[in-house]
Parts: sequence; C-alpha cells; structure tokens
Amino acid sequence: MIHNHPTGSSEKGAAIVTFVLFFVIVSLAVVIGISTPIAREARTAGDFIRSKSSYYLAESGSEDVLYRIKNSKQVSPTEVLVLGGNSVTTTLTTVASNERSIFSTGSVGGNTRKVQTNVTTSSGAAFSFGVQAGDGGVIMENSSSISGNVYSSGPISRTGTGVITGDAISAGPTGSVSGVNVTGSVYAHTITSSTIGTDAHYQTISSSSVSGVSYPGSTDQDTSALPISDALITQWETDAATGGTISSPCPYKITGSTTIGPKKINCDLEIATNGTITLGGGIWVSGNITIKNNPTIKVDPAIGGQSVALIADNTTNRLTSSTVSIENGPTFVGSGTAGSYILFVSQNNSAETGGGTKAIEVENTANGALLVYAGHGEVVLKNSIALKEVTAYRLRLQNTANVTYESGLASLLFSSGPGGSWTVKDWFEVE
Repeated sequence: MIHNHPTGSSEKGAAIVTFVLFFVIVSLAVVIGISTPIAREARTAGDFIRSKSSYYLAESGSEDVLYRIKNSKQVSPTEVLVLGGNSVTTTLTTVASNERSIFSTGSVGGNTRKVQTNVTTSSGAAFSFGVQAGDGGVIMENSSSISGNVYSSGPISRTGTGVITGDAISAGPTGSVSGVNVTGSVYAHTITSSTIGTDAHYQTISSSSVSGVSYPGSTDQDTSALPISDALITQWETDAATGGTISSPCPYKITGSTTIGPKKINCDLEIATNGTITLGGGIWVSGNITIKNNPTIKVDPAIGGQSVALIADNTTNRLTSSTVSIENGPTFVGSGTAGSYILFVSQNNSAETGGGTKAIEVENTANGALLVYAGHGEVVLKNSIALKEVTAYRLRLQNTANVTYESGLASLLFSSGPGGSWTVKDWFEVE
C-alpha cells in the first residue's frame, strides 16, 4: 500500500532547514563582524604594549650607561642589557671632552624604539699658563726651560741658560724679572739683566735687551689667585672618600698591577712597581705619596676625557707631611681621550710659612700626562722631567727639567667635584 505524505509537511521541513541555514550564516556574519575588530584591537593593543616595552627597555639602557658615567664606573662604547628576555643595545659616543651622547635601541617582538641622551659637564679647573706661581715665584736653574707662558705673583729669576718660550708676567708692585731669556714679552715692575724677544712692559729696567717695543711706566699687572681653590680640593677629598677608606697596612704599598680609586688612604702611599696602576677615581692620601721604579699610572678609559687627582693631605700635619715624591722613570697616561691627565696635589704649606720642606719633588725621567699642584708649597723639578703644567706657591726648575704647556688645560675636567658631575643636556626619542 502506498502512503502519500501531505505536501505541506515537506514544505515546512524545507522552511526549517532554510531558516537554520540562514540563521547560521547570519550568526557567522555577526560573529565575524564582531571578532574582526576585536582581533584587530587585540593586535593593536599587543603592538602598543610591545612598543611601550621597547621604549622602557631603551630608557633602561640609557639610564644604565648614564648612571655608570656619572659614578665613574666601567662602561664600554657598546653595552648590551637583557631584561625580561629582551635586550637593549646602548652606544656611548664622545662628542667633546665635556660632552657624551648615549644612544639606546630597545626591541620587543619586532617593535623598536630609540632614545638619545646628551650629557655634559663643566670645567673643574682652568690652567691658562704653562707655569703659574704664587708669591714664592719661579726660579730657573741650569738649562731648565718652559714652553709656554709664565705667570707669577712673585719674582721670576734665572741663573742658568734655560729659556721661556712665551711671555713672562711677574705681577704686582713688587713684580720682578731677573736674568731671564724670554722669546715673548715681559710684564714686570722691574726688569733686570734679561733678554726679551718682543716687548717689555715695566716701571724700571736695567742691563736688558728688548727686541720689540719698550713701554716704560706701564701699569703693574694684577695678581691672580691660583686656579684650584682649597674648597675644590676638599670636595675632591670628600668624593674620594665615598669609595671607601684603607687604614692598613701602613704605609700602604702597591707593588703590582692593580685598579684603585676612588679611595681614601689613611697613611702614606708608596707605589713601587713596574706594573700598571689604573685610576678609577680620585685618591686622597692622608700622608705622603711616593712614586718610584718604573710604574705606568693611567686613567681608567671609562672616565673618558676627564682627569684624576691624587691628593697628599694630612690635615693634622701640613708642615712636614702631605708631600709628593716622584722619581726614577714612571710614565703617566690619560684615559686615551684628549684632555685627560693625572694631577698630583700637595697641601703641604712649609714654603708658605717659611719652612724648608718641599711639597712636591719630581726627578729623573718622569713624563707623560702629568700635572703637579702645590698651592701653598714649593715644587722642585729635577733632571729630565717633562710636565704639561705646574702650579705652586714657589717653583724651582733644575738641570734639564722642562714644562711644555698644552692648550687643552685651559678647560680641564675632573672625575669628581663641582665641575666633574655629568648633567643631562637634552633627551629625545629618535625616529
């Protein structure tokens, strides 16, 4: 028997199937329409997070290098820092002796951000003359010579055959230049028995030859303070002490290659080695400093174009202590960047108070990026010494000692002190 289904039932089934299919298609369209912008927003949010992460990563690299140079810590021209599985590369470039550029690139998930920080530091001291002396004056003996200008608040005299290649100034109403051979001009209240290559400015002159123009009745040159104040030296001492204090053994002897500084040493310091001493910062010695044998003493390259001071200052005894002795054949080397020197400072005041203790004695063949300073004492240079600048209450040059001034000393930077701190000049993001 054959049964015939009603036509209406088939039509209803087809309608339901069509509706379901239509509903599914519409639902898919709605889901796709909703999910596409959601996915796009999710990708955008992810990119934003990765971009911000890259930015903060770049900032971290920049701040890491800035912290290191501000605190005289080791830093390479290129530094790589890893944070959260991602790395940042930072490059440090020397723009000038007092300026550095820090360029940092951070990358997270293909998103890269770059920042640049420029930092500067002001001058810690300015040495405008090859030789500058206080009231104690300058005494040239034997065939010692000075290549550069000489400024003294006291007399300038010569008893040998040496020459001043530059100008000579003896300031104040008691200023005098005696027996000096000067290739440049002379400025002094009184000039006697001197040979002057160009002009002479004076009140009184006798037994002297002047190749240029004579200016009788000239106004006396003003006296001038020495370039490093006691306050600045005290600041350098304070900064050195932040690196810790060595109190034993005493005397403290360095007999091999090492890195030291910043540091305070509470007794005499003796460096007697053929090795290399690397200075990572200033040294304050509460006693005497002795350098002998043939060490190489150099400024840490991480310091860049800055200089380092080694200070002999026993604050309880500046009359017979607080001295510096440099002998034999030490070599002094800057950081490798122009404008970097090693400065020895003595706070001994014997000469200023009428005593006979020498504040700083340098003899034999010491040479290199060496400066010496004794604002209250006498500096004696003997034999084949070659310095870049010397400043003292009184200076005595003997034998073939020579001072050859370098123009970069007119704006000298130090690793610490008011003029040695690095500050941010500008900061910006790089496209």
